[in-house]
Amino acid sequence: MGFGDELTPEIEADYHRFAVPKGCHWSDLRKVSVNVGVALQKILDRLAEANSQTLAGIFGDVAWGNKERLPEPALLNLIDAFHRLTLNRTVVQNDMLGAAYEYLLRQFADESGKKAGEFFTPRAVVRLLIQILSPQPGESVYDPACGSGGMLVETINEVREAGGDTRTLRLYGQEINLTTAAIARMNLFLHDLEDFRIVRGDTLRDPRFLERSGIRKFDVVVANPPFSLKNWGADTWADDPYGRAACGVPPAGTADLAWVQHMVASMRTGTGRVGVVMPHGVLFRGGAEKSIRQCLIEQDRLEAVIGLPPNLFYSTTIPASLLIFKAAKSLERRGSIVFIDGSKRFSKGRNQNQMSRGDIEVILTAYREGSSNGVGVRLVGHDEIKGNGWDLNIGRYLKTAATPTTTVEEVLTQLVEAQSALRDAEIRLSERLGAAGYA
Repeated sequence: MGFGDELTPEIEADYHRFAVPKGCHWSDLRKVSVNVGVALQKILDRLAEANSQTLAGIFGDVAWGNKERLPEPALLNLIDAFHRLTLNRTVVQNDMLGAAYEYLLRQFADESGKKAGEFFTPRAVVRLLIQILSPQPGESVYDPACGSGGMLVETINEVREAGGDTRTLRLYGQEINLTTAAIARMNLFLHDLEDFRIVRGDTLRDPRFLERSGIRKFDVVVANPPFSLKNWGADTWADDPYGRAACGVPPAGTADLAWVQHMVASMRTGTGRVGVVMPHGVLFRGGAEKSIRQCLIEQDRLEAVIGLPPNLFYSTTIPASLLIFKAAKSLERRGSIVFIDGSKRFSKGRNQNQMSRGDIEVILTAYREGSSNGVGVRLVGHDEIKGNGWDLNIGRYLKTAATPTTTVEEVLTQLVEAQSALRDAEIRLSERLGAAGYA
């Protein structure tokens, strides 16, 4: 449709995703030759202000005007390098821009090592988890520890590859780190996504996605939360106003099962699925975590425990696992849990081990069909798990599974918990003896 002479700025604005104030175009920046960083900062600030609903805080806290950290010749060279590229939408599609952005994130992750674990999950793990959860057009998808948004981007890729309409998906994420939340929003914009909401905040202390009845419910809940997070708010969890502590309060020094309980509480009745990356310790640690495991198993929504290869992640070399929950398990899997050992499905990499598409497909087939084709797989009834003290250690049920690695930190955490439990028992014993006249 052509507007001709009837085209007005108001009509034209309807066809633009963002408002660009006067003086904030690329050509305006190119005219600046002195104090370029200051000029760039002013342009970014004005763009964010003009698009407060979408771009507020998205440009992070880079000090563009700091010439000691970013010398002006280097910044001018960077601008010149981008100027030589043709990046309009007729030449470069949004999925290419998004892929380039993810490539830069991955390169940064490779160089920064363990720190990258705070925001970046290896793409193979993301792909496997999303394919297991199988998001469908029209569904809502939520990541309570969204990092750079990789899980949400992969959701779009999965639906698109299956021929579905990605425009009907609704994406939500919460991230505690301001800069990382900004990276996630930029990532989603560059993948041509608009119907999403990324909020900053502490998910365990202050969940931001709520509805009148409490925690908001989603069709798909997926995350790779920080392993064994300390100082996560255990002191208030017992009185959690959203009912997330129904299965108990995890140890103060290990938030793993607090994340799990938050995600299960966010799962929609009927259609809900949860997929979460966890350290192996949650499968067998005792104390409060054992009681929480028992409760989760008896609710009969834990469908699968999948062991991953070692050294896949930037933040740790120990192997991790995937826990899969379903609000409505299939008839043949009710009262049971599928155990899959994927620990051998990898190839050696420079810094981290790698999983190929073939490795992912083997594990995915084992999950969907329950058949062993290159990995160990077994459907185990709750009675057998109960007989093993609610231990979900994969090695108990699949003899081919790798022996889990227990870190010094995990052992120290267990020691502190045991000492605390001993002190509590001694206090109770002293009180009872005193009440009986034996003080």
